[in-house]
Amino acid sequence: MASTSPDAVNLSGQAVALPTGVTLNVASFGDRDAPALILLHGFPESHRTWRHQLLALGLSHFVIAPDQRGYGRSSKPPGVEAYDAKLLMDDIIALADAFGLREFTLIGHDFGGSLAWSTAMRFPERVRRLAVLNGPHPLIMQRRLIDDPAQRAAAQHMRHFREMAKDGDLTDAEMAAFFQSLFVDHLRAEVSEAERARYLAEWRDPGRMTAMCNWYRAARIFVPPPGEDTARPEWIDGPFPMISQPALVLWGMRDRGLLPSLIDGLENLAPDLTVLRFPDAGHFLPWEAPEEVSRALTAWLRRTPIKPYQS
Repeated sequence: MASTSPDAVNLSGQAVALPTGVTLNVASFGDRDAPALILLHGFPESHRTWRHQLLALGLSHFVIAPDQRGYGRSSKPPGVEAYDAKLLMDDIIALADAFGLREFTLIGHDFGGSLAWSTAMRFPERVRRLAVLNGPHPLIMQRRLIDDPAQRAAAQHMRHFREMAKDGDLTDAEMAAFFQSLFVDHLRAEVSEAERARYLAEWRDPGRMTAMCNWYRAARIFVPPPGEDTARPEWIDGPFPMISQPALVLWGMRDRGLLPSLIDGLENLAPDLTVLRFPDAGHFLPWEAPEEVSRALTAWLRRTPIKPYQS
């Protein structure tokens, strides 16, 4: 596959008003009559997470990449309750409806990956294939946060993000320090100066950082402090919905926040599962290993046809 160039794609996006009450900024590429893909970014990014994949995947699919509610140039409704997972899932279905998509493949990274797991479980008749990049399955994540001291320690950033920008916007110095901590010191990702400027410009939008962090505040996952004795929730050992669709998981094995142990046990929740490990990449897999990710997704999509939905 030829090298993908994010500059070859118009990434500015278009405003799409949804009946869920938000307007999302949405980038798209490809033939609208081709099979559809919806790409979900994670925290604290935007549709530009997928800037390398839009062109590669758009050669054979119609690709839609929104700024999810609270992020980028999309609506940022006030209040933690506006970021409940059900509303976030409703946005995805409403976005598909806006583009006239009866069924689609859902691809998510980080928080977008976790949302993709849940959306596939809730709407199997619409989400016909699922691919997740360093995004934990909600059941396995909660189990690890209770049972695995290493993952619990690694996930303490979630407790921090729940408190960040709670009472107002960050200062420029605080945003610069946040960028340094997340993208440079902690995850050791390489970000160009141009992309750094784009991030900081988005985060400076009044109320934007508060809205993004509201995803963490609204999430119902429990993150205990390290070393604390914690009661084990009954639901994590009971019956749980299966992923009926073909599923692909790509994992950057150097992820220091979401450890590779989060892959373990997925085969018990998604019977038609393929897992690909990237030993030299970390958390931000879509742009740490852009060509490898594009090749892996394209190959899997090619050999994994969409099957008729059976209720």
